[in-house]
Amino acid sequence: MNIDNAKAPIAKTVPFEIEYHGEKYQDEYSWLKDKNNPEVVSYLESENDYLKSLMDHTKDLQESLYKEMLGRIKEDDVNVPEKLGAYEYYSRTEEGKQYRIHCRKKIDSQNEEILLDLNRLAEGHEYLSLGVYKISPDHNYLAYSIDNDGSESYTLKIKDLRTLEHLKDEIIDSSSVEWSSDNKSLLYSILDDAKRPFKALKHNIGEENDLDQLLLHEEDEAFYVNISKTNDSKYILVTMVSQTTSEVYYMKSDNQNDGLKLVEPRVKDVEYYLEHDKDIFYIVTNTDNCPNFKVMKVSDLQPQKANWQNFIEHRDDVRVEYVHVFKDFLIIYERSKGLKYIRIKSSSEDYYLDFPDAVYTFYAGKNRDYNSHVLRYHYTSLVTPESVYDYDLVSKTQELKKRYEVLGGYDPEKYTSERIFATSEDGTQVPMSIMYKKGTPLDGSSPLYLYGYGSYEISIDPSFSSNRLSLIDRGFIFAIAHIRGGGDMGRKWYENGKFLNKKNTFNDFIACGDHLVNNKYTSKDKLVIMGGSAGGLLMGAVTNMRPDLFKVVVAHVPFVDVINTMMDATLPLTVIEYDEWGNPNDKEYFDYMKSYSPYDNIESKDYPNIYMAGGLNDPRVGYWEPAKFVARLRTMKTDNNVLVLKTNMGAGHGGASGRYDHIKEVAEEYAFVLDMFGISS
Repeated sequence: MNIDNAKAPIAKTVPFEIEYHGEKYQDEYSWLKDKNNPEVVSYLESENDYLKSLMDHTKDLQESLYKEMLGRIKEDDVNVPEKLGAYEYYSRTEEGKQYRIHCRKKIDSQNEEILLDLNRLAEGHEYLSLGVYKISPDHNYLAYSIDNDGSESYTLKIKDLRTLEHLKDEIIDSSSVEWSSDNKSLLYSILDDAKRPFKALKHNIGEENDLDQLLLHEEDEAFYVNISKTNDSKYILVTMVSQTTSEVYYMKSDNQNDGLKLVEPRVKDVEYYLEHDKDIFYIVTNTDNCPNFKVMKVSDLQPQKANWQNFIEHRDDVRVEYVHVFKDFLIIYERSKGLKYIRIKSSSEDYYLDFPDAVYTFYAGKNRDYNSHVLRYHYTSLVTPESVYDYDLVSKTQELKKRYEVLGGYDPEKYTSERIFATSEDGTQVPMSIMYKKGTPLDGSSPLYLYGYGSYEISIDPSFSSNRLSLIDRGFIFAIAHIRGGGDMGRKWYENGKFLNKKNTFNDFIACGDHLVNNKYTSKDKLVIMGGSAGGLLMGAVTNMRPDLFKVVVAHVPFVDVINTMMDATLPLTVIEYDEWGNPNDKEYFDYMKSYSPYDNIESKDYPNIYMAGGLNDPRVGYWEPAKFVARLRTMKTDNNVLVLKTNMGAGHGGASGRYDHIKEVAEEYAFVLDMFGISS
């Protein structure tokens, strides 16, 4: 890459001083927060132009990568239908179209009904995201919500599926939604100015919104409101949730006149979540000092905690994630030693499903038919494309319904995956999942792409990506670091990577990088790292800590301006985030955050090559965070390595929404990485 630092944009500095805990705090790039300022837009566009000029010589490579990745995808495809009532519901894609088309057919009929064509809804917009998609119990109505700019402000609409006409009903800034059993009303949550779902309301179809009935108003800014329905459809649940605490209200779906009733008042750091079967609530909870959660049960007539009874005891080595109820079976989704398991209980049996790979993952299908005895799940591993299975709970047999095709002759036998461990600074063994093509040299000469996240108890499980083959087939090794702060190894794994333990996340990732270098999977001048959002915080922190360890850093929508964001309670999600990072109004937490905040720890020293990307309409991580980081770093770093900023001017947290546009973004990122190693084809 021909670097012309003379052409790199230099953001102006504007003196700005703010006081935190009695100390003066300088932020010379604070002005970049105002996206209505033409100078801000001009600066972001100049950074985009700079990236484009640096990448101009990779146009052929980008086009080649795009065609290659597109060539592995079956563009005309249909997902496996789900049987609901008298219909089979499914979605499909068509060649040349960016978005899915949602359809249904009556069982044993070939007459397709198109319920929602997202391509038509996207006309005239750069971006489109489908939020809720809820069919009414009588199958006559569809409630769905759309975001057209990436801001995650969704508008709810209702479509009459008999006439295919939209009703006049429309709710702006809606979040979760459920139908009542009589098909005449919707229960929904709505966002406040900080984009927090804070109210639960009931809307009668055909009435004006100002007549909607307020059911609950959550005033605590650390909590958000979520509306759901038990799988047997008997109860509507309104759950108030923070990062560490929950509180549940319940109401019969077919008798809403009784109103919402509280199960159990919230207690700090205690979570509980409900499912229902016959006359029993099953409760997944960490109460009674059970950090990995257990399952309890209680009569739905008196569901208060005093009546809860243990059903599945707490285990130190098994995390209970959630349960799913069928009429005659209880499905328990568990996690142990970094792997996920499906446990099946009935009145007479209790057993686990077997999976073929040593390193794998799965996710449950919708499984919305309470009366069914078929469990659907989607299985994948680093080398196994997504596969949809139906497991018959009665006969104990399973059927492969679909394995998503990887066109172009992909042969899983040509690749290998493994699980290895690195030793972190405090002696903790940190697992990694690795994939590479058989025959790839393991002598330190191979480039390696290391991915990490490590926050919110989110587990980064080893799944397949056909796009990833464009790196692996060019000699790259791909690795996932299952670091603390994530949920890969249970609740304690998460707790040991948050609050005042957050630096364990960064130390774990650095330990993984060192292990991969020391054991000849790669070398320092061949190591690429990538993370997004909270994983972008990871990228910024480890780059400040160990810039010598990495050749290339890729950070998507990175949370890098920790102090300024967490001290601004007016921003979306900030108060909710106190339960993840700590409340910086407490000086102990403030000082700890400041010690790792990437923006605040930039130093005058050499840095790796860095590619940062943000979204102008991102409500989760402001576009200004990567912009400010790049602006400050460009004036302080002492190397001649590449530093670029890409701002998607028409999208939000997830980048481009169309499937073809998304592939183009991946192709650009991969071209940037490959170019660092002189790979041009």
